[in-house]
Amino acid sequence: MGVVRRHVDAPVEDVWATLADGWLYPLFVTGASRMREVDDHWPEVGAELHHSFGVWPAVLDDTTQVLESVPRTMLRLVARGRPGGEATVTFVLHATDHGTEVVLEEDVTSGPGLLVPKPLRDLAIRHRNLETLQRLTYVVERRTRPD
Repeated sequence: MGVVRRHVDAPVEDVWATLADGWLYPLFVTGASRMREVDDHWPEVGAELHHSFGVWPAVLDDTTQVLESVPRTMLRLVARGRPGGEATVTFVLHATDHGTEVVLEEDVTSGPGLLVPKPLRDLAIRHRNLETLQRLTYVVERRTRPD
């Protein structure tokens, strides 16, 4: 499974607040281009983000749904990008002495991506998710930085 880690210079509560605001996902999720709707009960189990992905004019609409949610600790999602398939994505937050370690795990669970050999698939996912965590770090640290 593709796993990446990054330190965020902010407490777990601030990282969680960003993950819990579904409208922010296009700011940090690599490939997301816009948010169309966020269920009122996001990030509770079953809630969905109604997003679009791709580059205009080749933008597709789909959803991401919460599979498991432990506030300030873990968020597991099924990200849909049909017709490309689905992936399970898990954010795990660990408090550290100087902020938060964010662990992001992802793997394809359905669709043509499963035809790609796992080592190549993991490499592609890793590069995309390193960018996602860098963007998440910018969003969290800039939202919480004292003026």
